[in-house]
Amino acid sequence: MSAVFANTLYWIALINSRDQWHERAVSIKTALANASLVTTDSVLIGVANFFAEYGEIMRRKVALAIRTVLSDEPMEVLNETRQTFLDGLATYESRADKGYSLTDCIAMNAMRKRGITEVLTHDTHFTQEGFHVLL
Repeated sequence: MSAVFANTLYWIALINSRDQWHERAVSIKTALANASLVTTDSVLIGVANFFAEYGEIMRRKVALAIRTVLSDEPMEVLNETRQTFLDGLATYESRADKGYSLTDCIAMNAMRKRGITEVLTHDTHFTQEGFHVLL
């Protein structure tokens, strides 16, 4: 199976059982058991930022989840470099008419570079850029 990009919403939904996308994310995780998942440092930063105000217990749960992703052999976490940041910023600037986050611009660039067309999110911004949204 080809690579699939795991975006912020996917990780948030897996971690938070109360999230509206939780059941769908768990179901897709099972269906994609043989897929090669790819994400970025900035996506994981976004996950931690999202849960920052959820309290001590959730912060520990999120930190453990991120450490698990980082140590998961089949998972590929693309590290940020100055160049990936600048390339993402250039995409962000070139799409001034859109509501794309910088994290999403970095993700879209990583997906294009690797030929990834499917993304675990429900964010229509990815659809606007020609990617296939799986949530």
